[in-house]
Amino acid sequence: MIAPVPRVAVIVVAGGSGTRLGHAVPKALVGLDEHTILRHALDGVFAALDDAQVIVVAPAGREGEALTDAYAAAGDRRDVVSVVAGGATRQESVVAGLRAMWADVEVVLVHDAARALTPPDVYRRVLAAVDETGWGAIPVLPVIDTIKRVGEGEVLGMVDRAELGAAQTPQGFRRDVLVTAYAEADTEFTDDAALVAAAGHRVAAVAGDPMAFKITTPADLDRARSLIAPTPHRPVSIERPLPVPRVGVGTDVHAFSGEGELWLAGLHWPGEPALSGHSDGDAVAHAIVDALLSAAGLGDIGTHFGTDRPEYADAHADAFLARTHALVGEAGWRIGNVSVQVQAARPRFSARRAEAEAALSHALGGAPVSVSATTTDGLGFTGRAEGVSAFAVALLLPAAG
Repeated sequence: MIAPVPRVAVIVVAGGSGTRLGHAVPKALVGLDEHTILRHALDGVFAALDDAQVIVVAPAGREGEALTDAYAAAGDRRDVVSVVAGGATRQESVVAGLRAMWADVEVVLVHDAARALTPPDVYRRVLAAVDETGWGAIPVLPVIDTIKRVGEGEVLGMVDRAELGAAQTPQGFRRDVLVTAYAEADTEFTDDAALVAAAGHRVAAVAGDPMAFKITTPADLDRARSLIAPTPHRPVSIERPLPVPRVGVGTDVHAFSGEGELWLAGLHWPGEPALSGHSDGDAVAHAIVDALLSAAGLGDIGTHFGTDRPEYADAHADAFLARTHALVGEAGWRIGNVSVQVQAARPRFSARRAEAEAALSHALGGAPVSVSATTTDGLGFTGRAEGVSAFAVALLLPAAG
């Protein structure tokens, strides 16, 4: 039986730079604990809604990392997940998410990944309000502080806080209302509700939640970390046998196709012929994936990245390796190290060996990767420069208990 297409879509906007947070990586990819801000936000989405399309709008160039978080949060619901690149502004990012919605979607919830700890009930209240009224709906918190109007260092008057509310996300709307409002917008708004209201539509208010605060500053990040900190003491059973390290072996072979340019070991090689394959044909990355999956007992590359997964068509090494890193982590393992040998007459690896090792290691969450290369003395199909083969060995260690 084919599952029905969801009528609700959740667009998780995760394209912010996080400058005020003081981190070098985009805000959504900053860690709270062992998971990122984005992963926590997505955990809330999937806990709240059993049947919704989930679209992550990621910083351009970081789609692979966002996809890894999204798949980890989705579990067996990965078929409803997609990741798109965001734009230069929040509005451009939301538009990118709207374009990725399936045709049957009727209601859209737009959520900021920075509100990573939003409880599931908030999503449900917003969706129920949209269904009941046909309007837009947003969660709000009452303003507790006394509010003053201030100008040039002087208090100018009071503001009646009874009419004020602090807006949160997710903000929900009928699809046609939100899409039309964005198409007609000619200025930047601070949130979706303001844009929809400016287009002449009504917006309902439902109860927000203090946990749905926005992580913007280092103090906000510290607050979020304190709220999800684990219990200090956890008893350990000495009767449970400790798992032992595991080793896996992987291999991959791709022929040169003559079309396009080469991607190998996570690097772009301008002027070199491309390797054929469903993705970019990166034999080095694919051998590493097989070695890691083998060690973890999780099948092989075809199990998780086969031709029936269109999202991996033309994907590069970072997408494959980041997802594999997540899979072995979910299975209770961490990567000790990976060693891979490349057999190829071209390209010449010696000048870019360190660069390749750094790129592969970064995609695997910092795990050490070593790369060696041989030309096979001109023997075989690799020696004749007809293709590339790679052999990888991976060591997995039990994750910290």
